[in-house]
Amino acid sequence: MTAVRTIDSHTHILTEEAMRLLGKESPKVAPVLKDVTESGGILEIDGKVVQQPHPREIWDVGLRLRDMDANAVDVQVLSPTVFTFFYGHEPNLALACSIVQNEDIAAVIRRSPDRFLGLGTVPLQAPQMAADELRRSMTKLGLRGAMIGSNVNGRNLDDPALEPFWATAEELDAFIFIHPHAGVGTERLGSYYLKNLVGLPLETTIAATSLVFGGVLERYPGLKVCLSHGGGFVPYQAGRFEHGWEVRDEAKVNLKSPPTESISRLFYDTILHSKTNLEFLISAVGPEHVLLGSDYPFDMGNLDCVARVRALSIPVASRDLILGGYARTLLSEPIGRRHG
Repeated sequence: MTAVRTIDSHTHILTEEAMRLLGKESPKVAPVLKDVTESGGILEIDGKVVQQPHPREIWDVGLRLRDMDANAVDVQVLSPTVFTFFYGHEPNLALACSIVQNEDIAAVIRRSPDRFLGLGTVPLQAPQMAADELRRSMTKLGLRGAMIGSNVNGRNLDDPALEPFWATAEELDAFIFIHPHAGVGTERLGSYYLKNLVGLPLETTIAATSLVFGGVLERYPGLKVCLSHGGGFVPYQAGRFEHGWEVRDEAKVNLKSPPTESISRLFYDTILHSKTNLEFLISAVGPEHVLLGSDYPFDMGNLDCVARVRALSIPVASRDLILGGYARTLLSEPIGRRHG
C-alpha cells in the first residue's frame, strides 16, 4: 500500500525577491530586514516592527525544503504573510502588492512543482478588485485560492461589500484560508503574549461566526473555507451558537437555517498543540474536515505536524485523510509521486 502524500495546508513565505519588489512599489509597504543573523532577523514595514524574530526559513527556500524532508512533508501550500495583506493601504497599491506576492509564489512553485502548491493574497478592502485578482491568480498563475485576514480594517467578513469576492470564490471553487490578524481587545492583551495566545483564536472565531450568522455560507454553500489554528473557539462553542440561534431573534436576522448547517461546511487545520484537543476536533467535525497544517516557519506553529497526526489514536483511514488525502481533493491537486 502506497503511503499518503502529505500536504501541509498552512505555511507562509516572503522571499527576498518579493521583499525587493514590494519596496519598489512604495516605501510604505517595503519590508526591511534588520539585525540579520544565521537564524533570521527583525522585519519592519513603514518603520514598525511587524515580526520578531523573523525566521530565515521564510525567505530561504533551500532551508524550507530541508525542513520539509526532515519532517516528512511532501508538499507545502505556500501562502503570504499576514503583515503583507496591506488592507489598510490605498486599493491600487494593495493590488500591486498582491500581484507581486502572487507572482512570486507562482515562481517558487514553478521551480519545484512536485513540492509546492500556492494560495495568493488579494486586496479585500476593494472587493471587486480582490475578486478579479483571485480569478487572475487562479486562472493565469495556477494558484488554488487565497489566504485572507479575519477582518478588513475592522469590518467583519459578512460585510455586504464583500459579496463580489465570495461569489467569485464559489464560482472558481477557490480554497479560502482565513488567518487571524489585527485582533480585537488588544488593550487587555498586552501582557504574557495574550495577543497571540488568546487574541488570534478569538479573531478566527469572530471571522467564522460572522460568515455563519451573516448567512454567507448559507448563500454560497459551495465555498471552501478553512480556519486557522484548529478553528479558534468554534468547535468547542458550536453548541452555544446553535442554542443562541434557537432562543434569540438577533441570531436569525441573516441566517434562515440552524447554524450547524453552515458550520458543517467549514474546514480546520491541525494546529492545536495538543493530542487530546486535536482528537476532540476530529471527533467533533470529522476527519474529512481537518487538514494538516504547521504554520511554517513561525515559532507558534507545529513544524512536526506529520508526526503529531501519525501519533493520534484514530483509524488509519482518518489519519491518511488528514495527512493529505482530503487536501488533495480540496485543492484539486493531482496525484503525484510521494517524496522520499
